[in-house]
Amino acid sequence: MSRGGGKGPSLKDKLDGNELDLSLCDLNEVPVRELAALPKATILDLSCNNLISLPSDFCSLLHLVKLDLSKNRLQQLPLDFGRLVNLQHLDLLNNRLVTLPVSFAQLKNLKWLDLKDNPLDPVLAKVAGDCLDEKQCKQAAVKVLQHMKAIQSEQDRQRQRKLQAEREMEKKREAEQRAKEAQEREVRKREKAEEKERRRREYDAQKAAKQEMEKKTKKETVQTRKPTSGSRPPQPPRHKHSWSRSVLRVLLFVLFCILCTLAACKLTELQHQPLCVSVNTLYEDVLAALQNHKTLQNMLQQNSQQ
Repeated sequence: MSRGGGKGPSLKDKLDGNELDLSLCDLNEVPVRELAALPKATILDLSCNNLISLPSDFCSLLHLVKLDLSKNRLQQLPLDFGRLVNLQHLDLLNNRLVTLPVSFAQLKNLKWLDLKDNPLDPVLAKVAGDCLDEKQCKQAAVKVLQHMKAIQSEQDRQRQRKLQAEREMEKKREAEQRAKEAQEREVRKREKAEEKERRRREYDAQKAAKQEMEKKTKKETVQTRKPTSGSRPPQPPRHKHSWSRSVLRVLLFVLFCILCTLAACKLTELQHQPLCVSVNTLYEDVLAALQNHKTLQNMLQQNSQQ
């Protein structure tokens, strides 16, 4: 393996049993692919290099049990650093770490930890304490894990509260939306009912007007063509009827008198009286006139036929 992170066939030659020593190699990056090909290397020493960060795929080296990253320039660890669940010994002495990723709490097998000479957050620095001997380093591992678990739990609670708040907000929005839709449906229903009632009133009014018109028309027709119930047909004035009958009676009486006079003058001995002579003469003149009138009509009829 060459300097500056170069990868070469000498990497396997550095493996001594289960320990791989890559310290003082002036590395700028970690040869993750080559390390993944050496699952027997459970102890990895990357101290005294120029590492600023670890690649995310570094966390796939699940076979690591002991890791030495001291005296580098690491500013942060990968967010999923907690995937290295088999890690028991971790040395981060003299780096530039301020905080640890929350996933650090998942390193349940971690028994030894050194975080000295890092610009740690004051709270984290107080929790970690000094790692001057084996006992302190073991206590640091336990306390830091507890601290990170508390942070993880708090973050989980915050996340749950946030999710709960979001769900409640979503439920509230859904409830408001349902209420709004229900209100809109109620408004539409009321408007529809009002429109239906208005149309029904218009229909009833039109029907009533039509019935009234038909009734009026029928009444006018009955009054014009038929007498109303209980009424009597108009009668001519009584005095006019009486006058006509009186005239008819007078005429009949006169005619009767004339006939009687004519019969007396024709059939009795009074025919030689001056009055009867006049009557008989008048009678004969009338008969002659009638005969002449009949003759004239026959002549006219013959002429018209010709």
